[in-house]
Amino acid sequence: MKTYQIRPSAVQGSVLIPSSKSMGHRMCICAGLSSQQSIVDNIAISKDIEATNRCLAGLGATVTGVPSRYDGRRAFRYNWPRRFPADPVTMDCGESGSTLRFFIPLGALCNVPVTFIGQGKLVSRPLYPYYEIFDRQGLRYRTGEKGQLPLTVDGRLEPGAYVLPGDVSSQFVSGLLFALPLLEDDSTLEILPPLESASYIELTLSALGQFDIMIERTDELHYRIPGGQRYKAPSERTDVEGDWSQAAFWLVAGAVGGRDVLACRGLDAGSLQGDKAILQILQTMGATIAENGDAFMVRPSRLRGCVIDAADCPDLVPVLSVAAAVAEGTTHIINAGRLRIKECDRLAAMYSELRKLGADITEEPEGLLIHGNPDGLTGDAVVDAWNDHRIAMSMAVAALACKKPVTLTGGESVSKSYPEFWKDYASIGGQAGLK
Repeated sequence: MKTYQIRPSAVQGSVLIPSSKSMGHRMCICAGLSSQQSIVDNIAISKDIEATNRCLAGLGATVTGVPSRYDGRRAFRYNWPRRFPADPVTMDCGESGSTLRFFIPLGALCNVPVTFIGQGKLVSRPLYPYYEIFDRQGLRYRTGEKGQLPLTVDGRLEPGAYVLPGDVSSQFVSGLLFALPLLEDDSTLEILPPLESASYIELTLSALGQFDIMIERTDELHYRIPGGQRYKAPSERTDVEGDWSQAAFWLVAGAVGGRDVLACRGLDAGSLQGDKAILQILQTMGATIAENGDAFMVRPSRLRGCVIDAADCPDLVPVLSVAAAVAEGTTHIINAGRLRIKECDRLAAMYSELRKLGADITEEPEGLLIHGNPDGLTGDAVVDAWNDHRIAMSMAVAALACKKPVTLTGGESVSKSYPEFWKDYASIGGQAGLK
């Protein structure tokens, strides 16, 4: 475990935002299942994307690194033989919940034993919506203790009527949308309300559409998925767009710890990513943000509290709780209960670690209540990342608003989604060094 000493500093300059991890997963999967060889470019590599590439290889795809057109980014060529493996397969999903839930239905197309393994909190993250489908269809499967990993699926999904609860992760919906078009006949998918994280389903539909997969939708709860389809790459090379969930850390950093303008480059103003909500939320809180082409520029701002509904943007909660801690007035973060089953219990983590820095924060079953202090946080404490990349990055942003140095343990956990985070942190004036 690595420990970082973070000294008070103010930031300015510009950051090229990593490509979207959410879209990266989706584009790589679609390319990996394509009937044509294709390249996915502008990938900010992370352990989660590496896990998705491992699982694509498990499905029989050839995954080859090729030169990227973008400095500091990666590109991969995918070639799939259009047949699933004939022998048992083990898929290592690392700590990536997206990878696991996206690939379980694809693994259930193989009709041979496919075993899913993982590490950390992923082992215990819930998978019961899939188990209920397997039980209804009579698929054979084995799990570890209490339904945990390892999971072995031995059988093949059948076309038909599928039903999923909408108040669990949208990753279950996306997983079926990836797999069902490859069945011989048509299927339907009904989502029982209330539907959470709808924007992530839109990302999946966007990626599928780019690869010529047709999904018919009467409304956001009902889908018809024609069978017998093939994934077809739109071109020889496609790019992954910038990640609004990663941009959120820098936008908050510029607002609460800026010296002058901080520009976040490489973003798409028309993105379907739900975490683009960071713009509206921060502007509601009083942040000064301007758009210039693919860059969004934030100035040091005096923030004010508000109500933040996190139902469709749960990944923003850790860094928004930092913004709330130094805003004037009260911020109430609601509908965030699913954060308790992420890489860590993120509500408990932010409550625990922000309190150490002097924040006035109350943990609730489904959210956080934060009474902000515009004069900043005290610092002079040891905080922990809880082995969670978003907690680590949020603590680094919080340190910018502290009067005294902060010691962060577990700062290496950023590698899960953003290995270049500490390099970018230093490039804009953040002062963090290994202790």
